[in-house]
Amino acid sequence: MMRNTILSSDRRRDPMNISIAIHGDAAASESPSLALRFARAAVAKGHRIHRVFFYHAGVALANSLVVQPQGERDIAEEWAAFARDHDVELAVCIAAALRRGVLSDDDAARYERGGSNVKPPFRIVGLGQWVDAVVASDRVVTFPA
Repeated sequence: MMRNTILSSDRRRDPMNISIAIHGDAAASESPSLALRFARAAVAKGHRIHRVFFYHAGVALANSLVVQPQGERDIAEEWAAFARDHDVELAVCIAAALRRGVLSDDDAARYERGGSNVKPPFRIVGLGQWVDAVVASDRVVTFPA
């Protein structure tokens, strides 16, 4: 089994501030599941997840209109519960969200659409939030599609 060197460095004893980027949709990629597993492990080791940034197809997790069939894992709800339990911001890239029909209340009004469909606690943000997360974090971990 491969040792996770990001979390288990022998030289570093202080808790780290970690930000995560997720690029894949749960329907077509394991990245949201793997990222959640990583985030849980990091928190269990005493580290803090500063921000999770959903980008590209990963923004689909924020769509409140998606319903998982009975008996299937709802990774979006698992991320929402993790965020509530550990005070983690779930940030969704506005440009990627708009392209995929994920709208905040403000975006729905601006583009004259029927309503928003962002699943709380996910939040639509600009790319500047990701830049801020990169600057504020000791480690940045990306889970590609």
